[in-house]
Amino acid sequence: MSAVNDVELVIITGMSGAGKTVAVQSFEDLGFFCVDNLPPTLMPKFLELMKESNNKMNRVALVMDLRGREFFDSLFKALDQFHESDYVTPRILYLDADDDALVRRYKETRRSHPLAPLGLPLEGIEQERLLLQDLKGRAQTIYNTSTLKPRELREKILAEFSANKQSLFTVNVMSFGFKYGIPIDADLVFDVRFLPNPHYIDHMRLQTGLDEEVSTYVMKWTETQKFLEKTLDLLTFMLPHYKREGKSQLVVAIGCTGGQHRSVALTEEIARSFAKDYHTRITHRDIEKRKRKTS
Repeated sequence: MSAVNDVELVIITGMSGAGKTVAVQSFEDLGFFCVDNLPPTLMPKFLELMKESNNKMNRVALVMDLRGREFFDSLFKALDQFHESDYVTPRILYLDADDDALVRRYKETRRSHPLAPLGLPLEGIEQERLLLQDLKGRAQTIYNTSTLKPRELREKILAEFSANKQSLFTVNVMSFGFKYGIPIDADLVFDVRFLPNPHYIDHMRLQTGLDEEVSTYVMKWTETQKFLEKTLDLLTFMLPHYKREGKSQLVVAIGCTGGQHRSVALTEEIARSFAKDYHTRITHRDIEKRKRKTS
């Protein structure tokens, strides 16, 4: 049987409760052959089998955690051997989170920490950090998931480990209302509160920028067309540079007062302008907030 040219090996490890389950599911979605809690002593034999699989399993993700802590010396030895081989590209993905985030997750799930089954979660967390510090030091990629939702962690992994990273550069265009605060994950923020506001037209007040009448009203003004022209020109210049620098996504936030009318209409227009050349996503962060207040 012919051997694979290169086996891509990702070791998923890190703090208990930091998101390893979400991570391994994400790697499965990427087409990786995934194994949970493989003893490190079996890794060389396992990778030999991968090598002889006739290119059928050349992307492998292995979950290693403190269920196999007695094998960590074997893990380091195996990693050293792989670095010297000509067919394995090993990489450690270490998932971390702040102590308060981990304690909160354990309380929410009502689970005990594996290192402190009868004690306080924080005791197990502190012990685990100490045991894992050498492994964290050898990691090529570290994600702190304290503020990440499972969907956001999945998106980071898909962008980082996709076989075709170029196609995963995403332009995320978001509308928002300044009265609810500027999005903390925005890369670029544009303020469109200077444009005429449909909120002051009675029959449009309860509509949004997704309604054709509102969108037509917002887009008909000379200042709107000028703003759109200049913004598209700026983004057309900037996007290839962000992509070349390796960003997985760019968040472009368009804000008006309440995030209902002007920002929504312009977000739709800007996203539509780049949909042909980039993978685009539209998020209307605050479009439902007024409905919740009035219901």
